Amino acid sequence: MTSGVWEQRVRSQLDQVVDEGRWREPREFDARGPAGTLGGVGGGAGGGGVVSFASNDYLGLSSHPAVVAAGVAALERWGAGSGASRLVTGSRPVHTELENALAEWKGTDGAVCFPTGFAANLGVLSVLGGPDVRVLSDELNHASIIDGCRLSRSQLSIYRHGDVAHLEELLAGGGRGAAAAPTIVVTDSVFSMDGDAAPVEEIAALCRHYGALLILDEAHAVLTPPPTFAGPVAGDEFGVVRVGTLSKTLGSLGGFVAASQGVIDLLVNRSRPYIFSTALTPADTAAALAALRVVRSAEGEMLVDRLRGLVARVVEVAGVAGAVGAVGAVGAVGAVGAVGAVGAVGAVGVGFGPKGYPSPIIPVIVGSEQRALEASAALLARGLWVPAIRPPTVPVGTSRLRVTLSAAHTDAQVDALIDALKPLCAAAVPANAVSAAAPAAAAPAAAAPAAAAVSAAAPAAAANR
Repeated sequence: MTSGVWEQRVRSQLDQVVDEGRWREPREFDARGPAGTLGGVGGGAGGGGVVSFASNDYLGLSSHPAVVAAGVAALERWGAGSGASRLVTGSRPVHTELENALAEWKGTDGAVCFPTGFAANLGVLSVLGGPDVRVLSDELNHASIIDGCRLSRSQLSIYRHGDVAHLEELLAGGGRGAAAAPTIVVTDSVFSMDGDAAPVEEIAALCRHYGALLILDEAHAVLTPPPTFAGPVAGDEFGVVRVGTLSKTLGSLGGFVAASQGVIDLLVNRSRPYIFSTALTPADTAAALAALRVVRSAEGEMLVDRLRGLVARVVEVAGVAGAVGAVGAVGAVGAVGAVGAVGAVGAVGVGFGPKGYPSPIIPVIVGSEQRALEASAALLARGLWVPAIRPPTVPVGTSRLRVTLSAAHTDAQVDALIDALKPLCAAAVPANAVSAAAPAAAAPAAAAPAAAAVSAAAPAAAANR
């Protein structure tokens, strides 16, 4: 092909994005913490300029003094970059220190860090999966899990969101014992676009019963209690692989896998994202280590409690209590979190635990892409930045505002958000309307080809890591 052909091809695809009304581009946000200046837009809630309700910095640790100081100290000691991959010359003492701390936190033999959470999922799935391996994946799993499944070339089946009965049906279809194909069950613990939580303990029990490996992505798990795995998988050397991120609750950058020492050693020796990527910078690594120490301290408990209280306030005005979890009952992609339904959806199959709403992610589903853009613009006019989330990140007909809260938000900032959300929530799409707009997901056959099965789930994948 000539360069002219490529120019035409690129232009054609860009024109398609514009014609579909889905053009997106980054906006500059000059801020330290939730408040700052957005592309020249200033003034608004709380007297601090534009306030972001879009970040995944759930505990506000990206600007915590101890976290910043640790990053600065590492920068001064080791310089800006690591220079190469860990297996060449890129490993520093702080990398090992962080991995040991992560393993202790997650209760595993070991841990290994990756450049991003996305890379961690690519690495673990491509190494543990394979053409002879079955992978069963929740239909609303993150884009990094979907791409990791593709890269693994495994035999992929998608189970309905949070539907334990459907998962067991697929597990049973693969048989048990030595004759059964090695099987992986992979799920987010908290789903990034809907804010609901997977029934992790039940899934773990099924994995133990059928001899499957559980890969659990805990990137957004800040309010849910840590899984105990008591009974179901405890003592199994390869029972659970826990994937996490350093860039959300810990406020830094990077991802990690925590697992048995055998799994960690295998990833170090075979995971291409680990082997062929420059190591995390010393500053990012040290900042993550300092943040982890805060999370595991009394201060960390206080920050989580504050975040939980702020979430409860917004959930109350949004009316989502009782609405989340409808997907597991009706099998309709996108029916979760129909804000404004005033708790009318009663079937809570996925989402709520003993401590209430399970995450700082509160979706306000408005339906059409245009309505989501207009709602986002209306909030921004009041100094509140809540981006519109549209297809292909979420299914058609379920465009939404994705409100995320941080312990760093002030009471005045949250007051302003609540006041602005009230009229939007009153006009939000009812749960049954969302269900009608989003067709029920078909359950692919247990041995469906990977490309076909993954493509069915791809529109629901979030792309925010």
